[in-house]
Parts: sequence; structure tokens; C-alpha cells
Amino acid sequence: MLLEAINKARYRKHLNYVIGACVVALTGGSLGIAQCLIALFPDPDGSHFHWNLLGVIVTSLMIAMVLLKVRRHSYMYEVVYVWDLKQALNKVTRKMTKLKTAAEQGNVDAMLAIQFSYTASKQLWELDDNLITMDDLATWQAHLDTLLKQYNVTLDIKEYNAVLLKQF
Repeated sequence: MLLEAINKARYRKHLNYVIGACVVALTGGSLGIAQCLIALFPDPDGSHFHWNLLGVIVTSLMIAMVLLKVRRHSYMYEVVYVWDLKQALNKVTRKMTKLKTAAEQGNVDAMLAIQFSYTASKQLWELDDNLITMDDLATWQAHLDTLLKQYNVTLDIKEYNAVLLKQF
């Protein structure tokens, strides 16, 4: 995945709209479906939990299908980019222990994956205003920079590919 510059204001505006639309659709859809099912199939005990649950499940599936359909729309570009970025970071994070061990031994691919993780995390945290852990990130980056100097390695973040992770 290539890292791209994202307009933070546009991203936040579109994300808030998508979240709001999903909440409204989930609320209205699940209540509507549940009420129709309750009217068609009333329960003499008065418990309609299963109809309510079915309404939530059906509406959630419909929302997921709509989101997958509009995923490529230009309005969704920033939201989908961040979604994909989080998935890419999760792949690296799951292998981070092995990556750090390999980086300590001079493995360039491990260093590249870690550098991608740090750079992408910084971008993500800035977009989401999660600045609490930026000091930790600076410390981790300094340690990686030390390893890069120690092994005389120069990294180009554009060369990162998730396929590199398969060896770890």
C-alpha cells in the first residue's frame, strides 16, 4: 500500500457523514423490520427479542452491501483509504515481534515493514487526532534510525509491499 497525503478536514467531514448515515440507517431499518415482523408474527409472551435481533442483522447486512457498492465512489475515497490503511497496519502489527527481532539482526525487509508501520501510524494518528502516543512513536522511530545507521541501510517507503510479511 502506498501512503498518500489526505485532506484531514475532508476526511473527517466524509467519515462523520458516513457514520451518521449508517447510524440512521441501522436505527430506522432495524426498527422498521422488527416492527413489521412483530406485526406479522406476534408473540403471545410479549418477547420480541428474536425479531429485533433479526432486524439488526438484516439491516447490518444491507448497510454492508451498500458500503461495498459505494466503496469506489469519489466521496468515499478518504474513508476507504483510511480503512485500508488500518487493515495494512493490522497485518504489520500482528508480526511486529518477529519483525523487531529480525530488524535487530539486520533484516532490511523487516526494517522496511517497521518503517511503513511507523510512517502509516503517524499519518493515521494525525488524521484521527490521536496525538497521545506520538512521543512513543518518536522513541520507536529513533531506535529504528539507530538500526538503519548500524547496518548502513537506506529505506524507501514506496518499496513496501505486504508480501514482505510472509517471511516472518
